[in-house]
Amino acid sequence: MTNLVLPILTNAGKIARANFVRKTRQPDVFQQRFLRSLLQAYQGTELGQKYGLGDIQTIEQFRTRLPILPYSSYEPYVERIAAGETNILTPDQVIYLNLTSGSTGKQKLIPVTKRSRQILNRANQVGIGFAADAAQSRGLPIGKMLLTSSVQFMGHSSGGIPYGPVSVGDLRLNKLLYKQVFAHPYEALLPADSKARHYMCLLFALRNPDMRVIGANFPVLGLQLAQYLESYAEELLHDLKTGEIASGLTLEPGVREQLQQQFSPEPKRARQLEEILHSEGRLTPQLAWQNLSCIITARGGTSNFYFERFPSYFGDTPIFGGIYASAEATFGIYQDFNNDGAILAIDSGFFEFIPPEQWDVEQPKTLLPHEVEVGQYYRVLVTNYSGFYRYDIGDVVEVIGFYNQTPLLSFRHRVGGLLSSTTEKTNEFHATQVMQQLQQEFDLPLENFCITLSEKEIPAHYLLNIELVPGYTLSNPQAFLAQFDQKLQQANRSYQDKRVNHRVPCPRLRILAPGSFAQVRQGLLNRGIPASQLKFPHISENRQFLAGLTVQREVRLPADENVLV
Repeated sequence: MTNLVLPILTNAGKIARANFVRKTRQPDVFQQRFLRSLLQAYQGTELGQKYGLGDIQTIEQFRTRLPILPYSSYEPYVERIAAGETNILTPDQVIYLNLTSGSTGKQKLIPVTKRSRQILNRANQVGIGFAADAAQSRGLPIGKMLLTSSVQFMGHSSGGIPYGPVSVGDLRLNKLLYKQVFAHPYEALLPADSKARHYMCLLFALRNPDMRVIGANFPVLGLQLAQYLESYAEELLHDLKTGEIASGLTLEPGVREQLQQQFSPEPKRARQLEEILHSEGRLTPQLAWQNLSCIITARGGTSNFYFERFPSYFGDTPIFGGIYASAEATFGIYQDFNNDGAILAIDSGFFEFIPPEQWDVEQPKTLLPHEVEVGQYYRVLVTNYSGFYRYDIGDVVEVIGFYNQTPLLSFRHRVGGLLSSTTEKTNEFHATQVMQQLQQEFDLPLENFCITLSEKEIPAHYLLNIELVPGYTLSNPQAFLAQFDQKLQQANRSYQDKRVNHRVPCPRLRILAPGSFAQVRQGLLNRGIPASQLKFPHISENRQFLAGLTVQREVRLPADENVLV
């Protein structure tokens, strides 16, 4: 069965790719068709009737009638959907709610229906087609995949609809397919404990020397996977030799039983890997699976920072971006290995682009896909089957070229910025509300603050950089840091989840010398930013942002240890 599924999946991907490529020659035609079809299907919804979607005949009418609204305008509708009401934003039943922390400081729930899932699946098929062609051109076969993402829901709404990260919904709703693709049992993704889940996925995958693909939602997670393998190599090989799963793993009883029933000893493979471990002094993915075809992970944005560390673990294994997507929408499909250009997903949504000169306009003028220019940066608006129209999630992309007549996008950053040690997406709103509470609680005014990430550790520590107002002292810095950690967990659910599961290590406090942020401000002014428009960032993923400043004192929590998590 498994031997048949992969060729069938690959061939289906190639067919989907060919159909998509045909559409890229006329993006304006197919974008118009997509919009017309969506408006007709959704005209009877509550929001569709409000805006008279059924009467709209042209793109210009659509842009005139439908305003660009923030998530807060959709939130009351989503809350009613979560409570069980129907035909609000979508005519179809909502089967899942994608949860995202967003870029405005509040988590968002995005409706998912069978129809919207089918469109995402179609984009995934196109991505598989491009990956298969890229691999074939390099003589690399596509085979089984190692992926360690959790499949645990975060909860259910009052109306009984499950919600959680988009990856959880994808893995659960396509469970039968993934069972045939993974190099490990689907049940290996069930453990709630991060270490146990990674351990079990690695243990099963190590049985197969011909595994071909490693998947990770983000590059930092790929590095973490490699570090798990290196740190627990001896334990993994012991279990591989004996056929007994380590008793010390935090596995739910039912899950342990399911996995043990599917696991059997592989002493020959264990001896092979032991020889590699002893001769090389370490075990990396490149050494364990010497025929890897590719790594599938997110490209663009801050990914290049982590890619600098990939060769030590993965050698020159090609990196494929898959699809460029978020909880709200699918934006692009990558066309080749080691390439940051994603083809605009013209049959997954209707897209508009806001040029920089319109970013501060409440209802900006937009461009259509065939009107954008190479080398320019844009914010992207999307209209799709989630029931949101002309929606701006805050992604800033650069148009780096065209594929036929369709733009190639490269994600650059989020408007306002985000901070992630792994994937928790702390934003400026989280940071500022926490610091306001701390100043009040400790009666301690701050000259300024900025949260950055440590440079050497993976995952990175949060560095809370503060400058005290002259004349003030922080009498109990450890208590201050502990409260920062707790309040940030309260403000950002995703940060809380990853701190509780030790995926994000303890934060650290750095007290900077007087005048430090004045130096930073002057540096920004020297770069040509007008003083009237200077917005000081309170979070920064640029790990050199505060380089050169004097740190008077660094404070750590008692639990801060250099351990693999």
